[in-house]
Amino acid sequence: MKKQIVIKAKVLFDGKEKLSEQYLILQADKIVEISSKEQAYDFCGYVTPAFIDAHSHIGMFRDGEPGAQQEGNDYIGQILPTFDPLNSIYFDDRAFSDAVDFGCLYSCIVPGSGNLMGGRAMIIRNFAANRKTALIKNYGYKMALGFNPRGTTEWKGHRPNTRMGIYAHLENTFDQVINAKAKAELKKEKALHNLNQKFAEEKIHKTDYEMQKEFIQREYELSFDEKQKAIIEILERKKTAKIHVHKEDDVLYLIKFVKKYGIKCTADHTGDVHHQEIFDELAKYDIPVIYGPIGGIAGKTELAHAYYQNAGLLYKSKANFGLMTDHPVVWAPHLRESLKYFMIHGMSETSAINLITSKNAEILEIDDQLGTLQPGKIASLVVWDKSPFDLAAQPLAVIAEGEIIRKK
Repeated sequence: MKKQIVIKAKVLFDGKEKLSEQYLILQADKIVEISSKEQAYDFCGYVTPAFIDAHSHIGMFRDGEPGAQQEGNDYIGQILPTFDPLNSIYFDDRAFSDAVDFGCLYSCIVPGSGNLMGGRAMIIRNFAANRKTALIKNYGYKMALGFNPRGTTEWKGHRPNTRMGIYAHLENTFDQVINAKAKAELKKEKALHNLNQKFAEEKIHKTDYEMQKEFIQREYELSFDEKQKAIIEILERKKTAKIHVHKEDDVLYLIKFVKKYGIKCTADHTGDVHHQEIFDELAKYDIPVIYGPIGGIAGKTELAHAYYQNAGLLYKSKANFGLMTDHPVVWAPHLRESLKYFMIHGMSETSAINLITSKNAEILEIDDQLGTLQPGKIASLVVWDKSPFDLAAQPLAVIAEGEIIRKK
């Protein structure tokens, strides 16, 4: 059996609360015990769960490569829900190593926002050697509103040059899928009705009945192409749409879109929202915010009001929110540093750590295993040499799923 690892936490941020003088016992890839009982230990310091970046392009826009080699956006069309960002990642991107050095062990990677639907949203391990062991969860789909998808008119595909145009295109696409599904369901219902009638009149044997029933179901499933199946997953709330949106009017359109189609989504960015009531509207419709990037340059018109003070409005609002780097817009290792914009508006140390651990895990629906340090949870954590809020803090040890992958 693998040797236990014992960690003394002078201060423990467990993803829920702040505790003192706790001992964590790790066995294999799990936390097996947390107690105040004194014992010999392997590491001693300030302890936090591993950090989770809720929206990133890490490995797609790579350190040291010219912009022409980036793989964040595909130019072939506006509606590309099946594209997998994992296929555009190289794990030798230096940013992965740097992120791990500062405790950011997980990322939800997404394509860029040049298309209305850019592809899938995949949750990965930043410490993976390659794609073979990287994937944790196929979370959902990346969508985009606002300037980005309407500002790519020179790319291929049907590309309206106004927001009224791209929003009409988006709704037409969803409506076409809804209609196609309704027609396929009607055809299936008619076929099943006829089959059931034959069986009731004893015109068909039970074995043939079951076989034909399977054929009808199979024919129904084959009615849809892969793009349609992806949109149906969104419409049936089986997957979450991560929707790029910045400006307040686009946020209000997002709410209108959600009300029309009943989808499950997050509002990713919201950097230009500078009135608290807009965040409160998102809360009213149970739409979580994945906020950020915060601390980067406002490089386009739709970020004209992207003030760092907006973090205070979000914090004071009723919105449920997590935090992103949008790497490379903000460097992945700076996820922790982004917390200062909330703390200057009154957020406690405990709530700040929770924001990039348990809160991000909850919104990404991986909180059953990650985001908090509790017995039975995965042992992914960081032992810091001083308070993680100290500018000079660095890890004494980074432990990823029970493995010591960094130590000082």
